[in-house]
Amino acid sequence: MAEHSGNLAELLAEYAETERALADPAVHADQSAAKRLGRRYAQLSQIVGTSRELDATRADEKAARELAPQDAAFAIEADELAARIPVLEAKLQELLVPKDPNDAKDVLLEIKAGEGGDESALFAGDLLRMYLRYAERQGWIAEILDDEATDLGGHKSVTVAIRARTPDQQVWRRLKYEGGVHRVQRVPVTESQGRIHTSAAGVLVLPEAEEVDIDIDMNDLRIDVYRSSGPGGQSVNTTDSAVRITHLPTGTVVAMQNEKSQLQNREAALRVLRARLLAHAQEQAAQAASDARRSQVRTVDRSERIRTYNFAENRIADHRVNFKAYNLDQVLDGALDDVIDALSQADTDAALAGNTEG
Repeated sequence: MAEHSGNLAELLAEYAETERALADPAVHADQSAAKRLGRRYAQLSQIVGTSRELDATRADEKAARELAPQDAAFAIEADELAARIPVLEAKLQELLVPKDPNDAKDVLLEIKAGEGGDESALFAGDLLRMYLRYAERQGWIAEILDDEATDLGGHKSVTVAIRARTPDQQVWRRLKYEGGVHRVQRVPVTESQGRIHTSAAGVLVLPEAEEVDIDIDMNDLRIDVYRSSGPGGQSVNTTDSAVRITHLPTGTVVAMQNEKSQLQNREAALRVLRARLLAHAQEQAAQAASDARRSQVRTVDRSERIRTYNFAENRIADHRVNFKAYNLDQVLDGALDDVIDALSQADTDAALAGNTEG
């Protein structure tokens, strides 16, 4: 652990400073700043807790060794403590691996139908329900910001904001692996011959940006308003409540029509725009490490799939880590932890390997 000692000392000092800051009532006058400090404190608490447990275990093991000649029970205890030390060292080493700076952020998740027409839109609906159920299981807050539904109950495009309830619930850390092309193999409800079809839907996951992350100059925006429409294109509103915002410097366009209020649609569109601009800025800043977003959607093309959902075999397969399980029905009901854990562990293993090589 010597190679991490300097880093650990810095983190312990940061933990103490963060703890002092959170005890200052003046800090809580700025809710955004207090929220960021709370998130960081939750992260650092894991490191500090493990470090203290490791120190205590080492001290107890040393004391038990000294007492072992007088009492055999201490020899047994010393061996048990000695076995615990490498486990704690490995845990601390993993915690000290540099983390994704977005891990503690909330998420904007976009699902778009791709190849497959109506069947793809229905599958997009299945993915939407899967993520909503997963968010519910995690105790997160999910809010549909925009939804372009189809006549058959599918979704051409839907945007969901998913937020943590407490600082230790790191939404981005869990959902960032979901970005990519998801492929489905099943007999569509529209198929009369019982043949299995393959279609795809794309998922884009963005860390939600706070105003402090991205400062948008309102002079850089073109804001258009129009009447919202429902499935089939029919008008569902007699007022111009739908909003389209174009960020002129980058050409980024966000449209929202889910709310009846123009103001609410405008605020939702700005949230999505801010997240997209943050992701764009981070991509540019980390161009040399672009593989960090290797799983994100480029085009909704079946050949770029990250995961396959096979209904006939009740099978889910994630192609990035060769994960396979036969509980698709449970996964679609929100039981995503196993596949996300596999992806997270592969990410950690790669980071540890890179750290060791460095």
